[in-house]
Formats: sequence, structure tokens, C-alpha cells
Amino acid sequence: MKFNKSKCWILHLGWGNPGYTYKLVDERLESSPTERDLGVWVGGKLNMSQQCTLAAKKANRVLGYIKHSIASHSREVIVPLCTALVWPHLEYCAQFWAPQYKKDIKLLECVQSGATEMVKGFKGKTYKEWLRSLGLFSLEKRRLRGDLITVYSFLKGVSRGGGADLLSLVTSDRTLGNGMKLHQGKFRH
Repeated sequence: MKFNKSKCWILHLGWGNPGYTYKLVDERLESSPTERDLGVWVGGKLNMSQQCTLAAKKANRVLGYIKHSIASHSREVIVPLCTALVWPHLEYCAQFWAPQYKKDIKLLECVQSGATEMVKGFKGKTYKEWLRSLGLFSLEKRRLRGDLITVYSFLKGVSRGGGADLLSLVTSDRTLGNGMKLHQGKFRH
């Protein structure tokens, strides 16, 4: 298989990476500060702020389309539309690029807040009151729920993907609380 050298880039990962130059058949490969893989933008320092910004931008654009093209802003119309069209942009591969910084978490929550503000009859309420009355969770709770479901599926043997050996279930009678504890596996990086 021939590689297209113009489409090959080097992404130097880590804080102390020396940034060596690499060649592919006598031609030097260019270095890139960020690269996109399966729709997720990854930077050299594994900072996901750019991905959070782009996800919020796409979701806000779709939210604007909904706001300007739908006449009825009732709960029965807005919530299913946002669930089907807006949240997939905010949750695509979120297990990988989950926001690390408060500014990124706030940015994504502002998108959902804008969606809840569109619903008629919710003026004067706080964001948490909107979510509770609409029967929704914050995006941070939704990400935590997804993480817990993934860990549970690994532990119960439902999913045996690439990270299945990172956690194991340890049964012991010498633990406080219960006999089921998680043991973290060894990994190099």
C-alpha cells in the first residue's frame, strides 16, 4: 500500500516530547499541533478545549436552525428536537474528549441552557429548575452516567474491548463496606 505523503502528519504528544523529525521514503514529514481522528480534534498536549469549542459551535448552529425554523416552542416539540439534533454534537465520543477545564464544561452547559430557554413558559427559573421540570440531566451528569455504564459493561463481561484489562473486579472478605472492589490494572502511559 502506498502512503500519500502529503496526508501524513506527525503529532508530538506529551509535555516533554523532544519533537523529533521523521521521514517517509526520504521525504520529511511535517509536524502538526492538532490532528483530527474520527471527528475528534486532538492536540499535542492532549488538551480537548478545541474539541469542546467546535462541538459547542456545531450544536449552537443547529440550535439556531431550530429556533428560527420551528414556530412552536412548546416542550413537546423542542425537547425531542434537541435530543435528536443538538445533543449528538455535544456527546459524540465524549468518553474520549470529556472536558477537563471548568471553562469548557461551562461552554457546553451554556448550549444546553440555550436549548432549555427556548421552551415556552420557563421564564424566571434557574437552569437547574429548567432541567428538573423538563426531566433532563446536566451534560456533566450524562457523561458520568455514560462512564459508569461503560465500566459496568466491562466488569460484567458484556464488553471486551481494548481497555477491558485496565479494571478488574476483586472479591475479598477483607474490605470495608462490601466484598466487591475495583482494582486498577497496570499500564505504561
